[in-house]
Amino acid sequence: MFSQKTFIIAEAGVNHNGSLELAKQLVDVAVQAGADAVKFQTFRAEKVVSSSAPKAAYQCRTTEENESQLEMLRKLELSEDQHSELITYCQQKGIQFLSTPFDEISVDLLVRKFDLPLIKIPSGEITNGPFLLFIARTGKPVILSTGMSTLGEVETALGVLAFGYTQPHTKPSLAAFQAAYASAEGQQALRQKVTLLHCTTEYPAPFEDVNLSAMDTLRAAFGLSVGYSDHTPGIAVPIAAVARGAVVIEKHFTLDRHLPGPDHRASLEPVELKQMVEAIRQVEQALGSGLKIPAASEKKKNTLVVRRSLVAACPIKKGEQFTRENIAAKRPGDGCSPMLFWDYIGKWAVKDYLPDEQI
Repeated sequence: MFSQKTFIIAEAGVNHNGSLELAKQLVDVAVQAGADAVKFQTFRAEKVVSSSAPKAAYQCRTTEENESQLEMLRKLELSEDQHSELITYCQQKGIQFLSTPFDEISVDLLVRKFDLPLIKIPSGEITNGPFLLFIARTGKPVILSTGMSTLGEVETALGVLAFGYTQPHTKPSLAAFQAAYASAEGQQALRQKVTLLHCTTEYPAPFEDVNLSAMDTLRAAFGLSVGYSDHTPGIAVPIAAVARGAVVIEKHFTLDRHLPGPDHRASLEPVELKQMVEAIRQVEQALGSGLKIPAASEKKKNTLVVRRSLVAACPIKKGEQFTRENIAAKRPGDGCSPMLFWDYIGKWAVKDYLPDEQI
């Protein structure tokens, strides 16, 4: 689904604080950083949380103390008109607009109204079977975050997606999901349409909880492309994830970490986002083909300089026998390889050699 280049998603999320102008500034920052896409969140608060739903601890630290999660999310909704304007703005700026939906109305808005090329499914919805099925039946490719989940939960979610992609008219059930997952048709649909993101759902995520090696586990278990959604401070871990084979990187960013709102504290500021993108592109170049052969710069500049050739260690007369004492290996490396040292021992010189003259 993605090219060899890492697909970098600058996650604006709800860091627009409900302001269209702020959202456009975030798009500008993502463009300037060189990200491939800028991603927001699409939801209707009443469809996502109940009136009694508590806020997460990190949200309590960064928003009004007496405000409910529902009240907080209401302030962060983007209307259909705001979505339309943002999508147009992204097109003008040459960056892909993406958004994470959190309810079926929002999925319809993104797919039916705006025809987005793919859907990002957040970690919190990986056990929301009806929602996963609704998304799969749109036929759109998905990026599925796997924060907080076990390998078994990921497999169950993939079963729902496989069923939704391949069985549009069949009655859903756990048995039907398992059958779809086990089928050749279901596996093919997953390979074509699903990318998994390893993720640690904490803001910010402690480094000791990241477990980047789980990317390898996901890849080996499901045979799917794997990326990484990062919530750690700084840019070191997403760069490491690219070196480990991540095909997608997602990272929150903000205009200013000191702005009010739930996610700003765990987000990169503009300079850091640009540094992350630049570093990822450098890592991509550095990964190379995997073939252990001399690089062009090595052959052109340094091989002859630092390798050695067989030379006379002292004056050698024509007809004199080569010995361990009268031949040596010295730079430069444009003569006979020292690997042939033993082949010369015991042979006779066909000419006179001065000290350091190449054999």
